[in-house]
Amino acid sequence: MGDAEGIGLWAASAPVVGAPMAGGASTPELVAAVGAAGGTGFLAGGYATPEALAEQIARTRGLTGRPFGVNLFVPGPDDADPDAVAAYARTIAPEADALLAPLGEPRWSDDAYPAKLDLLRSDPVPVVSFTFGVPAPADASALRAAGSAIVVTVTTLDEARAAVEAGADALVVQGAEAGGHQGSFDDAEERTAPLLDLLAEVRAEVRLPLIAAGGIGDAAAVRKVLAHGAAAAQVGTALLRSPESGASDTHKQALADEVFPGTAVTRAFSGRRARGLVNRFLGSYTAEAPAAYPQVHYLTGPMRKAAAREGDADRLHLWAGTAYRSAEERPAADIVRDLAEGA
Repeated sequence: MGDAEGIGLWAASAPVVGAPMAGGASTPELVAAVGAAGGTGFLAGGYATPEALAEQIARTRGLTGRPFGVNLFVPGPDDADPDAVAAYARTIAPEADALLAPLGEPRWSDDAYPAKLDLLRSDPVPVVSFTFGVPAPADASALRAAGSAIVVTVTTLDEARAAVEAGADALVVQGAEAGGHQGSFDDAEERTAPLLDLLAEVRAEVRLPLIAAGGIGDAAAVRKVLAHGAAAAQVGTALLRSPESGASDTHKQALADEVFPGTAVTRAFSGRRARGLVNRFLGSYTAEAPAAYPQVHYLTGPMRKAAAREGDADRLHLWAGTAYRSAEERPAADIVRDLAEGA
């Protein structure tokens, strides 16, 4: 199934893709539920150890016979300014102290990327997707030879061209409305192109299947992106409040709390631009956060875990797309079926 025709096959039943949401939200149960409704679910390989990812793949296979995918983060360069990271650590230390949580050790990591590639070559899944960059040609060829289709997340036309050159079978076209990390190949500039504009720009040049992502929260939005040339719509925030989601209760409750005025893009939690609900931490530290991913991710990790555990929504990364108001506390399969209605 490692070709564009295969992509069409797994998107055909219901043109809805469950986004890979790293950090625990995309559970095997969520992937299986998306598949049960005819959609395609993705496990998030980001931040998981190779051993944990292998276990999640096995659990997913035990829950569903539907095709599913695995997403990997392409590691970036180790070019963060250590002095800027140290200064940021001093700035946010009182926030961690308030939770009686230590700050983590800031470090660069390749997220065990080579080991995860080895895992997916030896134990292939139908689709492997990539965020923050493109796989090396040899890696893409090996995955395709194992039977996996290759999908790359892009946020600009230039990135789409690079993904085509790298041999991608399909593209996730991510608009600025998307929740969580912007999937850009570099983090130098914030991506501001609205989804429909970016989709039209990429569609005009690229003939691969396109999966639209960003701010899609209802069936009308799904139909709109399909009408603009997408083969499927990818949703993440819409699934976060489902019982199958592994998001923390604190995060789920915040998505329904009217105290949060909207979303914004910030580096405050991870050192990389990501869209989340505007809470106090985001509002206080966005201007001071350095471009230092994944160093800041590891720095703030213990504080964020403590905040989730203690129900402190003001110190937690509340990733959310612009359509977060449409997220409902309902079974994921029901959500996917409703999103696909009329498509």
